Amino acid sequence: MHKERPPVKDEWWHIRAASVLRQIYRKGPIGVSKLRTTYGGKKNRGYKTEHFYKGSGNIIRKILQQLEAAGFVKKEEKNIHKGRVLTAQGKKFLDNIAAQISVIRPQQKKEAAKAEIKEAKSEKKEQAKDTKSEEKKKEVKETKMEKQPAAKETKENTSKNG
Repeated sequence: MHKERPPVKDEWWHIRAASVLRQIYRKGPIGVSKLRTTYGGKKNRGYKTEHFYKGSGNIIRKILQQLEAAGFVKKEEKNIHKGRVLTAQGKKFLDNIAAQISVIRPQQKKEAAKAEIKEAKSEKKEQAKDTKSEEKKKEVKETKMEKQPAAKETKENTSKNG
């Protein structure tokens, strides 16, 4: 095993089962060995160099057995390849899930786009307010600066005359 820590999520088994089902859908007849390679990774061996280790065969084997019991996969041989293949029921199940997800995602994208537009508008308003307040501050400073030299000149004139 290459992982040092156990899964954190409660539904990790369901996520892995869905992932295995999708791999079977994509790669055709596939066995435990190939799936172990798919779910493997690099093992941290301390100061030694990392090496690739296969994933757990126990987990994959049990998931495949559960998927067979549910009727989503079956054992089959195609030419020299043998392993699990998706049944018609499994393919229909995955296609239905994909259709549901594709409906949800565009709605989420639209909502996200609307939220971005609102954020951009609010940022523009804030920037406009900031620039207006800065302009007012500059005008106030300029008027103060104009008044101050006039006051200094009057003081100088009075001191020279007096």
